[in-house]
Amino acid sequence: MDMPAASNNERISNPWVVLATLLLIYIVNYADRYLITGLIGPIKAEFGIGDAMVGMLMGPAFVILYVVLGVPFARLADRTSRVQIIAAGCVLWSGATIATGLANGPVSLTLARIAVGVGEAAFVAPAYSLLSDYFRPERRGLAFAILGLAAYVGQIGGQAGGPAIAAYHDWRMAFYSMGAAGLLLGLSALLLIREPRRGGAGQQGEAMPFGQLVGCLIRSPAYCFMMFAFGFGVLSGVSFGYWGPELFTRAFSLDPVAVKTTFALNFGLSGLVGMLLFGALSDRMARRSMIWPSRLSAIALGAATCAILFATWAGSFDQARLAAIPAGLLGGGWSVGFLATLQYMLPSRIRAASTALFLAVTTLLGFFVGPWATGALSQMMGHDATSLRMALTCVIPFGFLAALLGWAAAGRVERDRAALHDALSNRPVDPLLARPATERG
Repeated sequence: MDMPAASNNERISNPWVVLATLLLIYIVNYADRYLITGLIGPIKAEFGIGDAMVGMLMGPAFVILYVVLGVPFARLADRTSRVQIIAAGCVLWSGATIATGLANGPVSLTLARIAVGVGEAAFVAPAYSLLSDYFRPERRGLAFAILGLAAYVGQIGGQAGGPAIAAYHDWRMAFYSMGAAGLLLGLSALLLIREPRRGGAGQQGEAMPFGQLVGCLIRSPAYCFMMFAFGFGVLSGVSFGYWGPELFTRAFSLDPVAVKTTFALNFGLSGLVGMLLFGALSDRMARRSMIWPSRLSAIALGAATCAILFATWAGSFDQARLAAIPAGLLGGGWSVGFLATLQYMLPSRIRAASTALFLAVTTLLGFFVGPWATGALSQMMGHDATSLRMALTCVIPFGFLAALLGWAAAGRVERDRAALHDALSNRPVDPLLARPATERG
C-alpha cells in the first residue's frame, strides 16, 4: 500500500480511502458543470436565450471567480488544512447547484453558475497536493488517473443523468439531486480524510511572496509550456465535449435525450478506459525517466484532436458515436501526464499555489474561451448545425498546438525541477534556468 511522504508514526488515513473520497467529490464537481450541457434545450426554452448566452453560462459565468479565487484558496491550502478547504468548497458549490435549479430567469441562473465556480475553485489544487502527500511519485500517475476518471463519470452523470431525470420530472430536479449529493460528500470528507504532514523539505515558514512565486514559475520553460499545452488541450476537448452532443442533435434531427445519453456513454466509458491505461503506462514510463509522462500526453493530444475533428464532420450519428470511442481512449488520459509531471517538478511548499496558477490559465483558455467562443461563433454564422460544426472546426485544432507545446516541455523537466528546488532553498541558480550553474562560462 502506498504511504504518504509524512512520517509513518503520524495518524493518517488509508491512501485509497482518501483517493476514493476525493474521486466521488470530483465526480459531483464535474457533473455539476455538465448538467447545463445536457439540459440546453429545456433551459433555452424556459428562459428564451440563445447559443451565445448558453456558451456564456457554460464558460465565463462559471470560470470568472473560479480563476480569481483558485490561487488564494490554494495559497491558503499550502499553509492550512487542505481537507477543510475541500470540504467547505464542496458544500458551497453544491448549495449553488441547488440554487441553479431555483433560478427564475437568466440573471439568477448566471449568479448561481458564478457561485458554483466559487466553490469549485477550492477543490482541484488542494486535492492534487493532498494526493501527492499520500502517494509516492512513481505511483502518482495511477492515482491521478483514478481521480481523473471523475471527468468522464461526471460527464456521463451530467449529460446523460440530467436529461434522464428531466424526462421523469423536470430540468430543475436534476440540479436539486446533484446538489444534495454534493452536500453529503463535502461533510463526509471531514470524517474520512486526515491532513497528513507535508512531504519534502523546507515546508515550514512563511509562504513565498506572490510576486516572487510568479517570477520563479514564469522563468521555468517546462512549467510554462505545460501550462499552455494543458490550456489549449482543454480548450479543444471541452469545446467538443460541451457542444458535440448539441451538434449531433441538430445535424441528425434525433431525440436530444437519446443523442446526449449515447454520446456521453460512448465518449465517457472509452475515456474511463483510456484514463486508466494512460495512468498505468505513465507510471511505467516514469520509472525510466520523468520526461515520458509529458511526451505521452503530447502524443495522445495530437491523436485525440484528429479523432474529435473526424467526429465533428461525421456523416451520420453512427459514425460520430464510433469516432467518440477512439477520441475517448486517446484523450482520456493526456491530462494525467502533465499533472504528474507538474507535481514532480514542484516543491511541496509551493505545490498547491503553483498548481492553482497553472490551472487558472488553463481554465481561462479551456472553460472560459472554448465553450463561449464556440457558441458565439455558431450564433454569428447562422445558429444551426452547419454553423456549430464550423465553429467547432475553428476551435478544436488548438489541440495540435497543445501537443507541440507538451512535447517541448518534456525536455526541460529535470533541469527546471532542480532550479525550482534551488530557488526555494536559496541556493544559487542559473537565472535562465537553462543549465546548472557549474556549466556556465
